[in-house]
Amino acid sequence: MSSTNGTTTASPPPPAQTEAQESPLDAYSRTVIAVAAALCLAGAATLPFFGGEFMPEFREGHYIMHMAALPGTSLEESLRIGRRVMEELMKNPHIRSVSQQAGRAENGEDPWGTHYSELHVDLKPLTGEESEQVATEIRETLKQFPGVTFRVMSFLAERMEEVISGTTAQVVVNIFGDDLNALDRKAGEVRDVLAGVRGASDVQVESPPGMAEMIVRLRPEKLTQFGFRPVDVLDAIQTAYQGADVAQTFEGSRVFDVAVILDAASRKDPEAIGGLMLRNADGLRMPLRELANIYLTTGRYMVVHEGAQRRQQVTCNVVGRDVASFTAELKKQVAEKVNFPAGIYPVYAGSAAEQARSQRELLMHSAIAGVGIILLLAILFQQKRNLLLVLANLPFALVGGALAVFASGGLLSIGSLVGFVTLFGITMRNSIMMISHFEHLVKEEGMTWGVEAAMRGATERLIPITMTALVTALGLLPLALGSGEAGCEIEGPMAIVILGGLITSTLLNLLVLPTLALRFGRLEKNPVEN
Repeated sequence: MSSTNGTTTASPPPPAQTEAQESPLDAYSRTVIAVAAALCLAGAATLPFFGGEFMPEFREGHYIMHMAALPGTSLEESLRIGRRVMEELMKNPHIRSVSQQAGRAENGEDPWGTHYSELHVDLKPLTGEESEQVATEIRETLKQFPGVTFRVMSFLAERMEEVISGTTAQVVVNIFGDDLNALDRKAGEVRDVLAGVRGASDVQVESPPGMAEMIVRLRPEKLTQFGFRPVDVLDAIQTAYQGADVAQTFEGSRVFDVAVILDAASRKDPEAIGGLMLRNADGLRMPLRELANIYLTTGRYMVVHEGAQRRQQVTCNVVGRDVASFTAELKKQVAEKVNFPAGIYPVYAGSAAEQARSQRELLMHSAIAGVGIILLLAILFQQKRNLLLVLANLPFALVGGALAVFASGGLLSIGSLVGFVTLFGITMRNSIMMISHFEHLVKEEGMTWGVEAAMRGATERLIPITMTALVTALGLLPLALGSGEAGCEIEGPMAIVILGGLITSTLLNLLVLPTLALRFGRLEKNPVEN
């Protein structure tokens, strides 16, 4: 306002601050936040493409091959086929030795018949990739033997699968019901569907029908006519073909049973059973064919029960893809192509089911622990915005871990999930260190919250955060680099997740978190909420 010749005039007011242009700091913060958000979205976008597996393929340098011929195949024939298989496998220059294990102990726990045997394949020292290639070459070699089914697994994986599902296979379809014939038909349909799914290998039916059987059905009218008791006839057949203990002999302090059995040459000819001579109480001798109907048919060598229900089982291993996506596709195709009647239903088991169960349990327990941690942090950080700033670092870790998994093959195993849990713990520690130091500078050292305080806090926390990440990374680097080698199958994926997440979380923690704190944080001595 000015005065001239008694006249008063008013000067125009200065421009309003609300119309001022955006400051360089606001433009910088928006750019940083946008880039960080884009990175987090890119990492989250890879999650739907991840496959899943419970346990990775172990590279032990040793494989166990389960060989099964048609039920009823003799032990001699199984040994003959095994010798041919061993000869073909030994042509592979990477295989050091092959041995066959056939038959079972008298009181053995495994109820396998003579048609089943195991071959142990020992490899020469190989790298992880070479070991996988040898497994593929072994399966190609086994295709030369039609009518014989094989299952190839490493020793440790076989034992783990047996504990998980009761059978040595990655994917298991249990079919329950009462009608054995209907179970066999549906098992055959499921087997055909399973064989058509990409990645299926070593497809087998656990107890297929078709084993040759010789039926001896007694004729009551003939037994009565010639004076034979049924129990005497059955005892005679059992003694002839299975043997019976009739006495004991002593040799020093040792006791030996004396058994009576038909000579081996006569027992090898199934057609000769009709000529077995029987004698009644009066001394009359007659061949078995005169007292019974004898004919050849097919049947089952084993009927499996589980939970008081009859069960048929179809199994396979997965090659060239993850077990989780394979099982999801299998369930879809079985639902579309196989019609299960009332009283018959499938139950899926194996690695995929165990992986889903373990994943649910791990996520549930992690969520419970996370809620407890958030409650403790809420007590420490009285301002909700500051608590959210601490939690904002979790997506920074997720993006690096997700991109690392995607770059290394896109498979989520239990080791990878444990790596994410460990990673979130490390990155939460770093963000707590950063935000708590900002609060210390303002409340304890009296600094005014602004760019200068944020720059000083980030600078003073640069070395502790960097050293924490660097020491962890150097410790995990050998595991990550050797993830394809024997012994690193579980720790390798875990190390890859932690390394990838540490890179992004450390960089974004030092660059983005101060920017977020400047824009959204409440770190003044007496903050006033908007």
